[in-house]
Amino acid sequence: MRDCYDTCSMVSEVKDGRLSVRGNPEHPITEGFLCPKGALLPRWFHAKDRLKPPLIRTGKRGSGEFRGATWDKAIGLVARKLREAIEEHGSESVLVYQYAGDRGVVNYAFPLRLFHYLNTAMLDYGICDRAGQEALKDVYGTAIGMDPEKLKNQGLIVYWGINTFWTNLHGFALAKRHDLEIWTVDVVRTETAKRSDRFFQIMPDSDVLFALGVAKVIIEEGLYDKDFVRENIYGFEEFKNYVKTLSLDYISRETGMGIDEIGIFAREFAEKRGIIHIGYGFQRSLAGGEAVRAIAVLPALVGHRFGFIYDMKTIDKSYAEGAFLRTKPAKKIPQMKLAEYIERGEIKFLYIYNSNPLASLPNQNRLRKALVENDVFVVTHDIFLTDTALYSDVVLPANTFFERLDIADSYYHRYVALNEPVARLYGKSNSEVTRLLAKALGIKEPHLYESDEEVIRRVLERNGISWEELKTKGFVKVPEKPRKWKTPSGKIEFYSRRAMERGLSPFPRYRKPEGKYPLRLLTPTHRMTITSQYHNTHGMIDSNLYINPADATERNIEDGDAVEVFNDHGRIRTRAKLSEDVPQGVVLLYKAFWVKILGWNANFLTADETVEKYGNSSAYHSTWVDVGGLDG
Repeated sequence: MRDCYDTCSMVSEVKDGRLSVRGNPEHPITEGFLCPKGALLPRWFHAKDRLKPPLIRTGKRGSGEFRGATWDKAIGLVARKLREAIEEHGSESVLVYQYAGDRGVVNYAFPLRLFHYLNTAMLDYGICDRAGQEALKDVYGTAIGMDPEKLKNQGLIVYWGINTFWTNLHGFALAKRHDLEIWTVDVVRTETAKRSDRFFQIMPDSDVLFALGVAKVIIEEGLYDKDFVRENIYGFEEFKNYVKTLSLDYISRETGMGIDEIGIFAREFAEKRGIIHIGYGFQRSLAGGEAVRAIAVLPALVGHRFGFIYDMKTIDKSYAEGAFLRTKPAKKIPQMKLAEYIERGEIKFLYIYNSNPLASLPNQNRLRKALVENDVFVVTHDIFLTDTALYSDVVLPANTFFERLDIADSYYHRYVALNEPVARLYGKSNSEVTRLLAKALGIKEPHLYESDEEVIRRVLERNGISWEELKTKGFVKVPEKPRKWKTPSGKIEFYSRRAMERGLSPFPRYRKPEGKYPLRLLTPTHRMTITSQYHNTHGMIDSNLYINPADATERNIEDGDAVEVFNDHGRIRTRAKLSEDVPQGVVLLYKAFWVKILGWNANFLTADETVEKYGNSSAYHSTWVDVGGLDG
């Protein structure tokens, strides 16, 4: 129920007051084993720093000065401030900020009902994979990819920009079990790359050119599936003429890949009819959307209808969210522009749950300054006193998924899981708090008081899933409907009319990356965290700056030296770790650690630019820095 890609099926039980967890051996995808994060969930559940009573701020924002309060007093204060904001500044001055800290359908979506009912502003999500979602819709009309259970019929999988061994371990194991050949395309030699049959190491932002180079070879050497292309591709001849204009010499220089390597990839990919698992990380850049568009054409060239693994999101959760309670259209605030809207005075009341934006959003100095200097009342509902909670006026203790009823689907597979409570320690669920707040506001609307089970039953019914079967088995597979390409032409569009409607080229384009500073900063997730989750309980955090030995020598930096990493957004101090896994011109910091623990996180440096034509998607990895050595 965390924001995990695999959505493991777990068996949980409490003995002598202690929680234990194990993988469910009956689940066909997660197969009875847990990743290291999952195995340590009991430590997280029993953590001594879990929030217990509600807190009301008494000192300056970020000072950590709070007093305990009863639930009645805390909810009463939140209701009063919410009512005042609406009366004095209008409903659109209120923003509910949430994301995927909890994958449960009820605890993800149900609180949104209250804010829809109040006609508040809503978040326009752009932080994660928005660029890829838009790009895949440009080509296929959908971002929903191949069912991973169909891997058994494949021979080659390419992990493109995803460290699967860390972030999709069950998917990696599934590919191994079916004896697929595994390739990796990435900027960094990750653990996945080291365990792959082949690794193609490219430079940042050059994904689009590498994919186009592969397409060029496949087309010009006649290696594509001619019957499939003729019947199912829109704009193939135009695309063929486009890639003809691209020079392999230029592609080789920009990507760092030899012409021979591009050719090997193209010929063997075509011969083995490869499929591609498209990652999220590389698309969080100014070039991300264009890269996904280029990558997405490759499986279609070799005859796959949906030859990419990307996203499942198999069930319709709209009933749980309750947008039908609105009486006017929602004002949408781009997720990456939270600081800007606070600075402009457009947000007066901010309600945060399932998220830790003061760890996960970019340009943290700007965001923290905005919260301190502007008149905005902040409420956070969380399990721990996170960095976001420290900057809040009221902090409401949350419980964990071990303590409540819910269901969850998966990013990766087509199974929906039942989540049953096994214990009750502290805090209240997101849905419980929503009902308390609705009652304190004097709202009578029945949809705000439905029980969790009622909501779950209705969601399942709308998706053709039996509640009784789910209760019996613990998980069920979502029925798959006949799939079509939802593009203007009804075909896979190599010449994308949807992209043109947003002012983009019909073909993916490469833009040479440029920055004010000499080093490109990449900020992937650490194996033991999910963005900022678990930093306070799991430990084992790697806060080193990874830098290529050539870049380190140029700056007189040796392995283990204290260094300062800096740009116009901020400065942090850490230790250098010299590594050939990181190419020259690139440095790496793991992302979103808790500032209250470490004193900094990588988002004090990351760029808060967005890509407007790809849904205001994030551009974390279009961050440039420099590094200097420090004494001591």
